[in-house]
Amino acid sequence: MLEQINSPYDLKKLDIKDLPRLSEEIRQFIVEKVSKTGGHLASNLGIVELTLALHYVFNSPVDKIIWDVGHQCYVHKMITGRRDKFDTLRQFNGLSGYTKRTESIHDIFGAGHSSTSLSAALGIATARDLKGEKYHVIAVIGDGALTGGMALEALNNIGRSRKDVIVILNHNEMSISENVGSLSLYLSKLRTDPTYNKVKQEIDNLLNIIPPIGKSLHKYIEKIKDSIKQLVVPGMFFEELGFTYLGPIDGHNVEELIEVLERSKKMKGPLLIHVVTKKGKGYMFAEKRPDKFHSAAPFDIETGKFVGEGKDSYSDVFGKTLAEMALKDEKIVAITAAMPEGTGLIHFAKLIPDRFFDVGIAEQHATTFAAGLAVEGYKPYFAVYSTFLQRAYDQVIHDVCIQKLPVVFAVDRAGIVGEDGETHQGVFDISFLRAIPNIAIMSPKDANELVEMVKLSRNLDFPVAIRYPRGKAGEYDISRKPSFPFGKGEVLLEGEKIAVFALGRMVSKSIDAAEILKGHGINPFVVNLRFVKPLDEELILEISNKVDLVVTVEDNVIAGGVGSAILELLNDKKVYRPVLRLGFPDKFIEHGDVESLFKKYGLDSQSIADTILQRYKEMRGS
Repeated sequence: MLEQINSPYDLKKLDIKDLPRLSEEIRQFIVEKVSKTGGHLASNLGIVELTLALHYVFNSPVDKIIWDVGHQCYVHKMITGRRDKFDTLRQFNGLSGYTKRTESIHDIFGAGHSSTSLSAALGIATARDLKGEKYHVIAVIGDGALTGGMALEALNNIGRSRKDVIVILNHNEMSISENVGSLSLYLSKLRTDPTYNKVKQEIDNLLNIIPPIGKSLHKYIEKIKDSIKQLVVPGMFFEELGFTYLGPIDGHNVEELIEVLERSKKMKGPLLIHVVTKKGKGYMFAEKRPDKFHSAAPFDIETGKFVGEGKDSYSDVFGKTLAEMALKDEKIVAITAAMPEGTGLIHFAKLIPDRFFDVGIAEQHATTFAAGLAVEGYKPYFAVYSTFLQRAYDQVIHDVCIQKLPVVFAVDRAGIVGEDGETHQGVFDISFLRAIPNIAIMSPKDANELVEMVKLSRNLDFPVAIRYPRGKAGEYDISRKPSFPFGKGEVLLEGEKIAVFALGRMVSKSIDAAEILKGHGINPFVVNLRFVKPLDEELILEISNKVDLVVTVEDNVIAGGVGSAILELLNDKKVYRPVLRLGFPDKFIEHGDVESLFKKYGLDSQSIADTILQRYKEMRGS
């Protein structure tokens, strides 16, 4: 049946009774494809019926379906003509794992970060009304995304605007599944029944006509009505914000979903439909471990085991190191914004739960929460992906750095992360942090150096950012003590003529590039910078004065990165040397495996060597 569906129009040809069978085919398809490519499995398995119902009832792309985050869009992509591209999901030059406006007219709004769909929906609905057009605007948002302040701001604004916006709240928390049933469906039918709304309006009009008793009686009845709603309507919070609340609805009963969505099309004003789903539905391992299968690596379908499972990542190294430190120091606290597994803080949470804080998807709050803890003498470590730290930029400046509070930002997934693409590449953090006074920025060349940097940060009494990449870490010793002073780099290879200053994981690539250059008779210096801020000015100036060409290598955008910092330093100190800056260009980096992206942008070892050799030959006129 799935092979017959190449557009929403094809879906509408099916009988409603066929949709449960189609749902099962879709689940099998998703498990099979994601087991090979990796991807967001659990969330997509949970939203199959809801996606089918939305496309069955509404007319995409005329009606605008906006997916929050975007990682729950796999079924949407299959229905809208991209099923045959799923072998390339998240692969270099392949299908994106998120909604992407350049990929399909059905992808109304691109999204990789959560809590944005409601604001976008209101903007689109407002534009629709200004132009005098007629279509439905539907935003699909998860319960987790509602912890984001932006989503709450949008709810407030939508309710006040009274615009025709349909919000689908996809709630996949198991604890509320008991609320799903015939009573909730009955209440939803009652609330959406045109006769009910017409009678309600007529009674309101009648009571307002009869002064002064009418108004008094009206207020009294409103109080009674509100009291009753508080008892029987689970969505009173949304009602008070100005929404008509429907639900909870069983998110895996496609017929019920279609019935409620059809009724919702006839209603006016803001509407919130509360849909309860099960994350990972239909695949046993994803149901049991939805957190592990949220963003899954390739895995074996029969066993549920991931490829490379058991090897520690840089996130694990950070988490285990911090937990060990915290066992000896009661002032250390750990903070995550809904990512205890992804950031490695699960190790801390298990050992020291009373000093572990998961604030939900709320990076701005997490940063200022950390600042408050620091004011009272605690040492907060906020572990956050580089791309998500962008969301808290004002708080980093205003609440942490201006007050010079000793908050440590463990900037995970720094640099290229690969398959998640533009919205998740951590290639801006050096540039946006370097401009802020009072903060130190460091980046380890390997797992052992990460251990040392985490331990070094403990005794620093100002803001610190430690940036490290996604991926497996290799061997490391968690008992290591800091072996270098704050702000100092190291010379890894002595050389002549050319100096290569490298940062983080680009250090190993620079060493390999130096070996290639030796085959051409060139022996460059290779320096592990360690610190972006403060730079080891003494070391940089000493070596730069010995060479003809300075090269900087970083997994950040070139604009405002560590190469820019070194160029500024040399200029200020009147050390006039050609500087070749290697990093990512002034563009958003697409999805693909990390090594393919490094090669495309000239940051693999061979390309680094080739670029240096070409520049050196140009300088010598040969």
